[in-house]
Amino acid sequence: MRFGVSILTAAALLAAPVVYAQARAPGLQTAVFAGGCFWSEEKAFDDVPGVRSAVSGFVGGHTANPTYEQVVRGGTGHMEAVQVTFDPRVVSYRALVDRYWRTIDPTDPNGQFCDQGPSYRSAVFATSEQRADAVASRDAAMRVLRKSFTTPVVGVQRFWPAGEAHQNYAKRHAASYQAYRIGCRRPERLRAIWGDAAVS
Repeated sequence: MRFGVSILTAAALLAAPVVYAQARAPGLQTAVFAGGCFWSEEKAFDDVPGVRSAVSGFVGGHTANPTYEQVVRGGTGHMEAVQVTFDPRVVSYRALVDRYWRTIDPTDPNGQFCDQGPSYRSAVFATSEQRADAVASRDAAMRVLRKSFTTPVVGVQRFWPAGEAHQNYAKRHAASYQAYRIGCRRPERLRAIWGDAAVS
C-alpha cells in the first residue's frame, strides 16, 4: 500500500467503458467493491457464508491488464477493488453491500485510512439489477451514521485480477498483514465510525 494525493471524480468513473466479468459458474453472481487496500476488502468477504471467492484486483481505469506498480504509480485511473463471487441462495447481494459499508470510511473521498490517493478511493460497482439494492443499502447506512457519504454507486466496469502475490494476502502473510492493519489503525478507526458493527 502507498500514499497518494490526487483525486479522480465519480464523474470520471461513470464515463469509463462498461465491461463486467461474469460469474464463473451457473447460479453464482459477482459483486465488485473498491474500498482502499484490496487485501483488507478481500479479507472482509473471504469467510462470509455463501461467498465462493474474493479476488483482489483493479477496476475503473483505462489501461488494459494493469500491474500493481502501474496502478499505485498513478495515471491508469484504476482503484484497488475486490470481486466477490457468491451464491445468492445463501447470501444476498444486499447483505454483501450492507457489510461493505462497515469495512470502510464512506465519508472519505480521497482514500481509506492510511492509504490515500486515487487508487484507494471507494466505490460500489453495480449492475443494473444490483443498483437499487446498492442505493437502498447506501441510504440506510447514511441514516445510521447521520452523515453524507462520498462513496458513489456507479455502473459496472472491467475488473482485472491483481498478481498472485496479492491474492489471499491476509491469510498467506498473516504477520505482515497484521502489521499493516495495526500500523494503519484500521480497527480503531472503523470502530470509531461504526461501533460494534465495524468489520475490520
